[in-house]
Amino acid sequence: MKFENEFKKQIVPEWADAYVDYNGLKRLLREVSCERQIKKSRVPFRRSKKKPTVNGKCRELTSQPRKCQIVKDIENQVGVVDRSLQNDHLQLSKSCSHGKFQEISEIEMAFLRKFDEELIKVNSFYKENVEAVTEEASVLSKQRKTLVALRRKMEITPLNERHDSHNEASTIPLSSTFQTPCPSGSVHLDSAVETDANYRHEQKESHWGSELDEVHTEVSSNKHVEEVTTMENSQDSQEILKHVKVVDVFNSRKSTSKDICKSSKDDDLDVDQDDRSKIEEQLKKAFAEFYQKLQSLKQYSFMNLSAFARIMNKYEKISSKAAAKSYMETVDNSYLGSSDEVADLMKMVEITFIKDFSNSNYAEAMKHLRPKTKREKHSVTFSSGFLSGCTVALFVATVLKIASQKLMEREEGTHYMENIFPLYSLFGFVVLHMLMYATDLYFWRRCRVNYPFIFGFKRGTALGWQEVFLLSTGFAVLASASFLANLYLDRDPSTQKYRTEAEKVPLGTTALILLITFCPFNILYKSSRFFFIRCLLRCISAPLCKVKFPDYFLADQLTSQVVQASRCIVLYICYYGLGEYSRKQNKCHTRGVYNTLSFIIAVVPFWLRFLQCMRRLLEEKDWMHGYNALKYLSTIVAVLVRTACELRKGATWMVLALISSVVAVLVNTYWDIVVDWGLLRKHSKNKYLRDRLLVSNKSVYFAAMILNILLRIAWIQLVLAFNLRSFQKVAATVLISCLEIIRRGLWNFFSLENEHLNNVNKYRSFKSVPLPFSYSDDDDEKDN
Repeated sequence: MKFENEFKKQIVPEWADAYVDYNGLKRLLREVSCERQIKKSRVPFRRSKKKPTVNGKCRELTSQPRKCQIVKDIENQVGVVDRSLQNDHLQLSKSCSHGKFQEISEIEMAFLRKFDEELIKVNSFYKENVEAVTEEASVLSKQRKTLVALRRKMEITPLNERHDSHNEASTIPLSSTFQTPCPSGSVHLDSAVETDANYRHEQKESHWGSELDEVHTEVSSNKHVEEVTTMENSQDSQEILKHVKVVDVFNSRKSTSKDICKSSKDDDLDVDQDDRSKIEEQLKKAFAEFYQKLQSLKQYSFMNLSAFARIMNKYEKISSKAAAKSYMETVDNSYLGSSDEVADLMKMVEITFIKDFSNSNYAEAMKHLRPKTKREKHSVTFSSGFLSGCTVALFVATVLKIASQKLMEREEGTHYMENIFPLYSLFGFVVLHMLMYATDLYFWRRCRVNYPFIFGFKRGTALGWQEVFLLSTGFAVLASASFLANLYLDRDPSTQKYRTEAEKVPLGTTALILLITFCPFNILYKSSRFFFIRCLLRCISAPLCKVKFPDYFLADQLTSQVVQASRCIVLYICYYGLGEYSRKQNKCHTRGVYNTLSFIIAVVPFWLRFLQCMRRLLEEKDWMHGYNALKYLSTIVAVLVRTACELRKGATWMVLALISSVVAVLVNTYWDIVVDWGLLRKHSKNKYLRDRLLVSNKSVYFAAMILNILLRIAWIQLVLAFNLRSFQKVAATVLISCLEIIRRGLWNFFSLENEHLNNVNKYRSFKSVPLPFSYSDDDDEKDN
């Protein structure tokens, strides 16, 4: 069980189907074992006083007519597999059918065929991916050669020579040390590795000598490594840069030759220091991502080889046949067991990265290439529990303070709550949203959804559910303490002289939160805060920049805050921007500016999503984005009509608001379940769901669909006029807004699950990094 658990842990989620079916093979082995137990139980037991017993599980297995079905299924599956690979690897099942293993049962034959089929599947996938990374290595090698030539042309000392630029003999040259494996399996370098004498001389000057020396020795002594000629070493930089263009990967557009070339007789690249730094940084990211892919392939090979070995050892023990050794020879001789290309490429990427991107600093290079896995800290767990306790204590104190002063029984107190409650409800919405996100993170992790890859987080910076929960509890403590302070200063008879200062407490709390969010110092998860800010800025500038998954995911979260949160923002503007310190909503409603802002802010999130959909429609030419834009347009109409109904009243406006809201709810509900979640498929293996499910209990999906419909309908209740007092109406609106946030949390889980399964279907587990150089000869080939 230990290996099985470790095997599940090490699986790349998007490649899960390409791994050996370890559980399936173990299940067949159990049937083989049960079959042998049953045979032993039928043998005459003259010498034995006690009759051999049969395991209860074996009785269940043998009572089910599965043997013929298994063999039939495997024969059908084998027919799909490439015949050339079958001829190479279907050896044990053939050898077992005659000669040495003449006495073999039907279920054993099914196991051996399944074993062969799994080996073919794993071998094919591994070979296909090795060929892909070989091509990618070729592209990266070309990019690196261009960077080397650019450095030479600019006469700028490379990163690895800055510490000793006066002595050329003691430095590693700029010539490339990285190339792809040749089709025949051999690997060569773009240029000769520095002589051993010079190399050792450099190691004495560096502070990590032994580590790089080990890497260098392994690559240099590898049988695949060849030194190229001196003529390649002295290749003219101008010749390399002759047909090169710089791609502006940050603005997602190509610069023309006129933009990047000097206004002189030569068509040389005109790249300044800042451009060169950006190019180096982009190539650095590309090499790091490529190395992660190689690591995953190496781990894929190791785990599958280990699984094959363990399965064959188990079979040998059960069948008492010496089959493991002979068949593992076949596995070791396969491409999966004999290929060294991935290991060679990893070593060469390490040397390239160390020399050219890390200033010859081994430790710095390994931080980028092999980032450490984040460990759960006990301090995070303790702090979360402590802050949760503080939140509960402050909440209880607030309730007791309101009850002791009997605020809800007096008109003055009710009026106070009507005005202050919307201001602080904004903090409550944010806390609830963060708690729902923490819950989503927990279940994504349990279901092995690769959310860091989907969101595009930098490796090692993705927050776990514990960190998000810690932030939400800290936020809740701050908001609760602020509300209690305002209540004490404003309503307590002994602090009447501080009522003016009490009015500024909500504004001060908001300013403190914004200050923490935009703080430039490396505190409170700076990388995550800045990632959020960048996504928010891209949402605001939706039609001007390329839309990525985290951008429209964040915009969808904002649409769920529009009901009451937008109203809270408008009230903040009215109370503090328009000078209404008396905090009376009636005065705000009399201002035309307030009413105008109510319309604008209410539709901003939906308008941003509409623009994002239109941008994706123009870029991807997929009409589904156009239909999605129409969905948000219907919601914009519903929100505008409903806001007008609230401000102007009247039966006509209510009817229009009700009709538009019903239409919007129907369209949004259908899109949630069918498109975003990918459910309600007629011809699915799982009836009315989809073919792949991460949650084993199917009733969870049906419950989620019903709950989503009910919570969508609750949104319509905001249109109806409640026969409630003013504060009760505010409280009811806040409650419905909280239900919408909970619905969004539910939507987040199933939406990301569907996105993850789409990546699984395409074996897409690594992000593609745009490369800084393009080549005119490549463009000509594409045109042809």
